[in-house]
Amino acid sequence: MSSSSSPSGYALPHIQKLHGYTPGFQPKGDGWVKINTNENPYPPSPSVDEAIRAALGGSLRLYPDPRSEALRAEAAKLHGLEPEQVIFGNGSDDILNLLVRAFANESSAGYLLPSYSLYPVLCGIQDAGTVEVPFDRSMELPFEALAKLDAKILFITSPNAPTGVGFSNEDLARVIESFDGIVVVDEAYADFAEENATELLVKYRNLVVTRTFSKSYGLAGLRLGYAMADRDVIDVLDRVRDSYNVNQLTQAGGLAALKDQSYLRAIAAKICRTRDFYRAEWEKLGWFCYPSQSNFLFVEPRNAAGECGASVAQDLFEFFKENKILVRYFPSSPLTDSFLRISVGDEDQMLKVSETIEKWLNNV
Repeated sequence: MSSSSSPSGYALPHIQKLHGYTPGFQPKGDGWVKINTNENPYPPSPSVDEAIRAALGGSLRLYPDPRSEALRAEAAKLHGLEPEQVIFGNGSDDILNLLVRAFANESSAGYLLPSYSLYPVLCGIQDAGTVEVPFDRSMELPFEALAKLDAKILFITSPNAPTGVGFSNEDLARVIESFDGIVVVDEAYADFAEENATELLVKYRNLVVTRTFSKSYGLAGLRLGYAMADRDVIDVLDRVRDSYNVNQLTQAGGLAALKDQSYLRAIAAKICRTRDFYRAEWEKLGWFCYPSQSNFLFVEPRNAAGECGASVAQDLFEFFKENKILVRYFPSSPLTDSFLRISVGDEDQMLKVSETIEKWLNNV
């Protein structure tokens, strides 16, 4: 390679073609209403701060517990499992990465569209082939297509992102029973949902349920997540994870958060009440909104003339941004390009959203 050539040319061919994950816009400066990345608008349990402060000190010169044993034991207790059925990682994204690393190959990873856009990126890093199974607007699970899927691992986001639609355990069980491989139910928003898939772990050895601390626990900045599965699956994931994949302060804060379930339930209930209130308000405007079981709403806005569509959603998205409100727009699919995803903020944030919508309607 000549001195003028880019050293990126040494990268593996599939990495050179890879397009990385695009997170939501991160604003600079003050005054923004940031409701574009489904973060919790409320602080975490006060016990988290206390635990992290207590962990600061001389012990930071030592490596953290490589297996996060205390976290595994507490999560197992919470979900009625054995510690050998739980693994922790640097956010649930780390867990998803381990699953792809361990179970995906040239043509064996499946996922639904729309869903979490990190799945194809992780598969691309692994040079694993992917099979995409589209939803239709009903957002009902396409059972026949999933049963015929030629893959060895399947990712189902439940509740779905970006729509917020939750899937019943009965429907999930139907998919698990028909799929010859590992089924990952990505439950990032489980604490806002009506039903969780953890109870299915007793029956299905090929099921993996993943969770994150970024949403209901309000710890997106701490980076912590976990998976629950048959102990043989967890053993496989332990073989491929980084030796010290969860740092000492994160372990301390995460353990405190897990132990304060009363705080978690109170915050989750508050967010759900706000979510349901604004869904009803926007439906009064004639806007379609999926029934959400998450901490966000996926809404199809109509302008003052009663029109909806991609151009209308794009216009409101830009109007929000002009007014320093960040929401999420997904223009790449006809199933999503007429919608905006709006994370549930606190009372003041949501009031500003409502006032800005009224301004937009009066300006159209």
